[in-house]
Amino acid sequence: MESKKKERYFTKGLLEWYKTAERPMPWKGERDPYLIWLSEIILQQTRVEQGLPYFERFKAKYPTIIDLANAPEDELMKLWEGLGYYSRARNLHATAKLIADKYDGVFPKDYASILALKGVGPYTAAAITSFAYGLPYAVVDGNVYRVLSRYFGIDTAIDSTEGKKEFTKIAQRVLDLSDPGAYNQAIMDFGATYCTPKNPICSTCKLQNECEAFQEDAVGKYPYKTKKLKKRMRYFQYLIVEDDDKSVLIEKRLAKDIWQQLYQFPLIESEGLMEEKELREQNLFIDLCGSRAALSIRPSKPFSQTLSHQKIIAVFWKIKISRHSVQTKSSLKQVSYAMLKNYAFPKVIDLFLQDKTLYLDIR
Repeated sequence: MESKKKERYFTKGLLEWYKTAERPMPWKGERDPYLIWLSEIILQQTRVEQGLPYFERFKAKYPTIIDLANAPEDELMKLWEGLGYYSRARNLHATAKLIADKYDGVFPKDYASILALKGVGPYTAAAITSFAYGLPYAVVDGNVYRVLSRYFGIDTAIDSTEGKKEFTKIAQRVLDLSDPGAYNQAIMDFGATYCTPKNPICSTCKLQNECEAFQEDAVGKYPYKTKKLKKRMRYFQYLIVEDDDKSVLIEKRLAKDIWQQLYQFPLIESEGLMEEKELREQNLFIDLCGSRAALSIRPSKPFSQTLSHQKIIAVFWKIKISRHSVQTKSSLKQVSYAMLKNYAFPKVIDLFLQDKTLYLDIR
């Protein structure tokens, strides 16, 4: 089929499919750019099933962008806890403040201004402008890459500069200009529920007659990717320094690293798993415990968390002392076990705190 006809066939078939297969979502049909933006940021790197309750909680807690802008940072981070990729939450807060100050709380209405917002890329800008304002910008995400690469038989790597440009052009060409919002939702839903990474529903697909991958019996090889991600291994030794009053020390992560603005126990990063003798020789251990004999010290089993570019192995050392003296490090905060639930922690620490086989007296 001639390329223009093939493109029209794709757009028509996709929209026909969408009429009968639309997924009900609370943000569908939403015209408020704030709520569209909120849902899109939450769904970045997050499955719909996981992100949906977070969206509902954020919408209830911060019904307007002014409410979000005025939220205390710790409160917002606690509400985000468990979603991961915490830079999204920080960017969300920064952008809300900017819109409150620069735009008097009114979300910008043009693609360029929206794209310039912190944490907003071409995909999110296209989603907001097409859903809220009906502007003709095509979304390009993992689902779109997969659908287009299979249908058009594109073997350009999606993680290459050339591939990103090629797919963006094709996505824009097949966009339905009469209702770009409906089309964008249709192709995302189609990729998420029908043209899935594994076991796509090709047998009843309206596009199969013109789908290059289906005709070649090569659906599984699309889309192409070139980069192999090598994960960095990191080993964290957390010191749970407990005194007679059952209080422990925590601090906020401020460095430009993973989990910025989240809380943690005092941390020693090491080259590998540590023995107690080696731990006792570390400067931080000596600062916190060295001047007073530790009454007892016990390590947990290792806990792990896998991130996009690294894997964390964490061991939690419960160290019993007679009395805290936190002046050695001004960033440390002394809190009771009962108060830990009020602070946002990385997932690996939450896994430790929630392990019911542990010896911590959290109540």
